[in-house]
Formats: sequence, C-alpha cells, structure tokens
Amino acid sequence: MKNSKNDYYNPPFSHVYVEREVREHPRTRRILERLPGATVIETEHYKDVFNRKKQNSILQSRARSLIIGAKHGNLIYKGAPVCQSFGNENFYYTSCVMNCIFDCEYCYLKGMYPSGNMVVFVNLEDIFREVEGLLAKGPLYLCISYDTDLLAMEWLTGYVEEWIRFVEEINSKEQNFQRQIENRLTIEIRTKAAGSRLMQEHFQAKSPVLGVIYGFTLSPQKVIEACEHKTPALEQRIACVARAVERGFRVRLCFDPMIYFRGWEQWYDEMLEDIFSQVDMEWIEDVSVGSFRISQDYLRKMRRQQPCSAVVQFPFCNTGGVYHYPKELTEKMEGYMVRALKKKIPVEKIFLWEDEEI
Repeated sequence: MKNSKNDYYNPPFSHVYVEREVREHPRTRRILERLPGATVIETEHYKDVFNRKKQNSILQSRARSLIIGAKHGNLIYKGAPVCQSFGNENFYYTSCVMNCIFDCEYCYLKGMYPSGNMVVFVNLEDIFREVEGLLAKGPLYLCISYDTDLLAMEWLTGYVEEWIRFVEEINSKEQNFQRQIENRLTIEIRTKAAGSRLMQEHFQAKSPVLGVIYGFTLSPQKVIEACEHKTPALEQRIACVARAVERGFRVRLCFDPMIYFRGWEQWYDEMLEDIFSQVDMEWIEDVSVGSFRISQDYLRKMRRQQPCSAVVQFPFCNTGGVYHYPKELTEKMEGYMVRALKKKIPVEKIFLWEDEEI
C-alpha cells in the first residue's frame, strides 16, 4: 500500500521538456545537472507542452514537470493595474519563470495559465538587454517575481543571484564621488520562501545590494494551513524577515492579499504580534496592504478547478471585470491592517492598493 496520496505521483520535475533551441544553453545544462534523475524530453517549442488543451493544472501541481525554453518577443511589461507601484512612475515586470513551485489556492496563476507545469526561460541575457534599453529613458522599477516565486527556485535556477549581479553592474555605472549612488535600476523580489537554508545561503552569506528589495508576503498561520499549500510556516517567514532586516537588506512586508476567513481579525492580530515582537519595524522599507482581488476570467476558471475551495468560492462582488470582497468588508479588513501598522511605522511607508471604482 501507499503511505500517502502523494506516493501515487511522480516527484516534482521528474520529467523535463527542453526546447531544441536551448538544449546546449549553459543555463539549461546547469539546471539539468541539478536534476540528475530526471527524464529529459526534447520539444520544438515550450508551448507545445505548456499550452496543450484539456490540461488539469490542479493535478499537475502535485507532480509538476519542468519545461525549459527561450522567451521571444516583448520581454518586459508595464505593471498591471491590480498591482502596487509603490509610487514608482516607471513600473514594469518581467517573467523569466512561469508558474510557482508553491500551491496557493487563491493564486491568479491558476486562472491565467493553462498548465500546472513550470516554464524556465534560459535566455536571461535577452531580458537584460531589454532592461538596458528601457533604462536609457530613465530610472526603472522592475518586479522580477510576480509570475513565480523566484527565490524559492534559486536552488535550481540561480536566477536571483544573476539578477543581483546585473543590478550591481547597472547601478555601479552611476557612481559619482560627489554624491551617493543613484539607483537607476531597482528590482523587487516577491517571495513566500523561508527556512534555515535560505537564511544561511542568502541572508547570511551575501551582502545587501541597494537596488534590490525583498518583498515578503506574510499571512496568518491559519490561512497558510488552509490554502497556501507547500509554503513555509509563518514562524519561518518571520524569522527570515528578521534576519534579513538585521543584516541590512531592504525588506518590504506584503499583507497582500488579505484573505477573509471566519475569525480573521484574531488571526491577523496574532500574526502582527509575532511580527512586531521579532522584527525591528524601524528598518522596514515599506508595507503593502490589499485585500484579495482578481480578474473575473481568472476566477471563473479557478472556481471550475477548485469547487471545494472556500477562498475562491466566496461570493465576491464584480466591479469592472474585477472580483473583490464587498466594499464594507474590504474597508474593514484593510482599515484594520493600516491602523495596526500605523502604530509601528510612519504612514508614508504604508501603501494601500486602491481602486476608486471599488
């Protein structure tokens, strides 16, 4: 007999599909070396596997395959309206990895992508060139980890380290002995990753880089257990935040999305108490606050795939094609969080996502 339901599935990345174009790319070889037992299958284009019809992304998430390819066309995108820009005018994002190793029920990726498998694009050099082109027009704020958790994949791709080196190289060109370094390029790395290995290899072994912001998404433990599957516990995330702050890294706390469950206020109270007792809030870069919101098209697909998920089956309101909690509940949850944070950090450091139509 099997010990658990997961024993019926292959381990993650037991099968790797590789585009012929990038079969000998150095990053492809490096990734395959880190997956020595994987079955490698050549394919003409990553979409031949990723965009197949009638896939079940929920089942695939239990035994993800990896697809390695090259991304062509437009590589940098303007920031989406449902995402916070933190006051940055030139707000963009890029996707060098598609899909996430974690399995959060409310994640919009489940509605956006046709597959639960992951795609890694190995032509980072092309993305870097496009970034340099945009920088010719002025400073750039770039989110590199919206369509995945890049830090959680660092053991396999090493992309965070490559991005940090790129940021250092770009910003070092702006050095002037008469003034401080001006960051032409600032990147945000949004993550739910944590744990002792991450702290040892990243926030203890490495030095902070001014042009890099780490955005840690924090949720009450009850929310993590209910719908943020495969993610580290809140205790681990807070410990990672505390260590990063202590070492001088630029850290953003992200209470976004806030998720409604019965008794939510008590759960968020307990979470904030733990954070405030362990993290020196004086050195937090800023804080993001926002309740759950999602495109109507994405949510419809997610509801079909997850009929028993309380978080996606909630009776949301629809305004202009965006599903969200009723206005009264939204204001109550976000107002609660802002009031609690104002006791610990200046109000100008609190960024609340707002849509005048909601």
